[in-house]
Amino acid sequence: MTLNVLNPQTVQIDETILPFTEKFTYLGSCVTPDGGAKVDIINRLGKARTAFRMLNPVWKSQQYKLSTKIRLYRSCVLSTLLYGSECWRMTDQDLSKLSSFHTKNLRKIARIFWPQRISNEELLEHCQQESIEKILVERRWKWIGHVLRKSQNAITRVAVQWKPEGRRKRGRPKTTWRRTAEAKAATMGQSWGTLRTLAQDREKWRDFVAALVAHGKKGSE
Repeated sequence: MTLNVLNPQTVQIDETILPFTEKFTYLGSCVTPDGGAKVDIINRLGKARTAFRMLNPVWKSQQYKLSTKIRLYRSCVLSTLLYGSECWRMTDQDLSKLSSFHTKNLRKIARIFWPQRISNEELLEHCQQESIEKILVERRWKWIGHVLRKSQNAITRVAVQWKPEGRRKRGRPKTTWRRTAEAKAATMGQSWGTLRTLAQDREKWRDFVAALVAHGKKGSE
């Protein structure tokens, strides 16, 4: 797979020429040339739906309390859905799909069906859950803090801080994962440089992440 290469050269190992591909799965995540997460999100949604259906007897049972069902949902379904989400570069459409999946499942678990009417905000409060946007923000920034505390030569830290060489094409630049993270940090008055220092203090970083999540309540991510 190549990124932004007009005439890519072939790669040969011994006498075998490796074929080009438009996507491949690496460590459970689907990688595509555009660097987006659309294909991976569709893949994770499929796996999470399967996990949710396998637990249908639990959701329908009157034997378990709502709190017990929610714990199972978070550990078995949400964890499947959001695997690798820390590195997703998402669009509003991607976020809408994830949010719809989350609230639809909570309605089934809480047994809230038509003609009962309840807003998503009331639903989340009833189930004592956060919106998918806030869950994603918290997961992403906890992971960023973990990466920034690694040594300078750690592969993950080098990858996060790396900037491509050369000049980009004319026109509006694409919204990348890093640009999204920098824009979010800027809302809290932080730059990428200050984040590296802040991450070294775990307690201060936890407070920073909590503030980011709380800030998200004032508007969409």
